[in-house]
Amino acid sequence: MHVGVLTGGGDCPGINAVIRAVTLALLQSGAVSRVTGIERGFLGLLEDGYRPLDVATVRDILDEGGSVLGTHNRADPFAYFAAGGADCSGRALDTVGRLGLDALVAIGGDGTMTIAERFSRLGLPVVGVPKTIDNDIAGNERSFGFDSAVAVVADSLNRLETTARSHGRVMLLETMGREAGWIALEGGLAGGADAILIPERAYHLDDLAAFCQRRVAEQGYALVCLSEGIRDQHSALDVNRYLGTAPSGARLGGVGQVLMQDLQGRFGAALEVRYTLLGHLQRGGAPTAYDRVLSTRFGVEAARMVLRREFGRMVALQADVCTSLALVDVAGRSRSVPLQHELVLAAQDLGLYIG
Repeated sequence: MHVGVLTGGGDCPGINAVIRAVTLALLQSGAVSRVTGIERGFLGLLEDGYRPLDVATVRDILDEGGSVLGTHNRADPFAYFAAGGADCSGRALDTVGRLGLDALVAIGGDGTMTIAERFSRLGLPVVGVPKTIDNDIAGNERSFGFDSAVAVVADSLNRLETTARSHGRVMLLETMGREAGWIALEGGLAGGADAILIPERAYHLDDLAAFCQRRVAEQGYALVCLSEGIRDQHSALDVNRYLGTAPSGARLGGVGQVLMQDLQGRFGAALEVRYTLLGHLQRGGAPTAYDRVLSTRFGVEAARMVLRREFGRMVALQADVCTSLALVDVAGRSRSVPLQHELVLAAQDLGLYIG
């Protein structure tokens, strides 16, 4: 067999560990003679970008951040930006044919899985591997890259706490996550935040302001960890006021600055509010040990699925066991934080403000 591997969407700690595991497991099997890396996601199938992957190529990339193959989050072959949004999927399939690929392993988030599902319907043998720091892919309990992002958030909150305490401030830390609050929730708990704001639970500005004032009176400062997709119950605060305007699925970021201004307006000169946007710091750097292991598990399972010819499916972690789901059951869906999730209830029991 000849198998292609690509990484689509945003970069994420652990991608290279998946590429390494897929390549080594396929070549070790004896049933696969060649593995080819498609460069910059599906763009490589449209613009002839690819190169061979072998044991020597992937041996030392386990702990590297980013993707050695490069990635792209706008190269949808079914609506190709360089062709004015035209359907160029036929061109991509022609590249698959010229390369002689018997299967494709697509590593990516919900957008990549949606594209993979469409190609599957066109007859391309494809296996999906879920990748996102947001941890929001349907049917998958834990995505690699998420643990690494949470570690960055927790460390950042620890650092902000010393400044907040020294100056008697309210400090806001904005995380990624789009419309899912997993990063802010786990990162806020791990970093000792006093308030955690997530998109799934709308907050009330007056209640949040009163809570922060009480916290400052009790301990001298307040830490607020918030997700980029949050919303206020009663004010006009929504995605249209963000620095990056964004309906669902588009770029977000900047809501923390709006919240800082709103809170400062409530506090006046009595209390100072500062804001930090973590942004792509959450994506960069080496993966944590947990993410290296999870990425390896996903890569090995993807290779097994190729060898078993279980195509049209995505690797998934359920009850800490690697299994698989049909791509059609994943495409176009996301995984949000349930309102009664154990961690939400834990935050409430700790006396945190969580909307």
